[in-house]
Amino acid sequence: MTTSLSPEDTVTATAALGTLIRGHRLRIGLTQQELADLSTISVRAIRDLEKGKAQRPRADTIRLIADGLRLGPRARAALEDAVRRGHGHRGGLGTGHFATERPAPPVPLHPLIERDAESTVLTEELRSGAERLITVVGLSGVGKTRVALEAAARLYEAGLPVLWHTAPGAVADCLPSCDGRPAALTADFLHGDGHADDLLPELAGALGDRAALLVLDGVDTPLLDFQRLSRLLRELPGLRLLVTADEPWNVPGERLFLLSPLEAPDPSEGVRPDAPAARFFLSRLRHVRPDIVPDDRVLADVAWVSHRLDGHPLALAAAASWLTVCDMTTLRGIVESDPAPLLDHLADGRSGSRLRERVARTLAALPDGHRDLIGALCAASGDVFVLEDVVRLTGMPLPHCGRMVRDLLVNGAIRAGSDGGRSAFRVLSVVRALAGDVSAVTAPSS
Repeated sequence: MTTSLSPEDTVTATAALGTLIRGHRLRIGLTQQELADLSTISVRAIRDLEKGKAQRPRADTIRLIADGLRLGPRARAALEDAVRRGHGHRGGLGTGHFATERPAPPVPLHPLIERDAESTVLTEELRSGAERLITVVGLSGVGKTRVALEAAARLYEAGLPVLWHTAPGAVADCLPSCDGRPAALTADFLHGDGHADDLLPELAGALGDRAALLVLDGVDTPLLDFQRLSRLLRELPGLRLLVTADEPWNVPGERLFLLSPLEAPDPSEGVRPDAPAARFFLSRLRHVRPDIVPDDRVLADVAWVSHRLDGHPLALAAAASWLTVCDMTTLRGIVESDPAPLLDHLADGRSGSRLRERVARTLAALPDGHRDLIGALCAASGDVFVLEDVVRLTGMPLPHCGRMVRDLLVNGAIRAGSDGGRSAFRVLSVVRALAGDVSAVTAPSS
């Protein structure tokens, strides 16, 4: 039985076919004239096909073009299938739709509070093309996805298509975009699945040399294939890649973007209700307990809680949820004595368990010497330490200690600060709460 296409379907089908042909041509670096010479098809016919003007191309025409493009069996079958079925290559990206509708990023579930500086830097570096591969790292719950969402939204407003993929198992704190299939296929390709001859021509045809953003949120970077990334960036010169992950990819050209917790100054040096962490906590307080008036006493308690939890956004959100069952002064007392119970979010127990699990996994993945150092720092008197303390505690040479401190900064177990003008660091309370006894997290989490 033959089913005829509607005029609208015909336009979509021919656009998809044209995108495939143009993508293959650009991939091997041919001009339309050169393809015409190789295929014996006129330049005008090729131009009409690529623009979607050829309503019913003949099978012989497509065969000659496939010969001129030197397509392999798989790519040739996809091209012929696009003509036969009239709906583009259904196993691929659906580029007829992709070429006419600019893909948008997901919609965040929560407003951006603070992080404007970080979002601005990411947006500008990706927009200008100064960086084509940026990996945002930091402790779980620090806000990597939310910052990536903000940068993606700004770039979309600037005219860039945004392909967004959230890795399986990652926390998706957003409403998914309507069509995440192109990004999912690209993510699969970077994980070693699929074939470049299937994916790249369609992406090249849809994007051309235009700037576009691909976001891989919450991926496990050791599973990504750098050789495939290199080919993707080489054949799509306008593509930029933004990755959020627990650890760097550690590949050439990677720009490492460390996202630290929000600034939470020590209240003993003066209460600052305008500090980023305090502002974030106050926003959560208004959601949970709008009846609490932020007077001087409440603001002082907020400042202490924010500082004690090191400005870690997910930990602050979990602590704020406890205000449904206690007052601000009681909450401060619990945080100062033992913050571990407050890491479970009362409104959603899964969030708290997720934070505990991910932090424990981060600690368990550390080398033995790094875990031993965390244990020694947690056992030491005082919250703040400097590089010389690491040398003293480990007995290792200064360069080795410097690398250890950098590793702990990158995975988010510690944060940088200052102590009397010197560079100083502190172990995050979230880490202390879960790693008071480091041996408890050396086994893999269940």
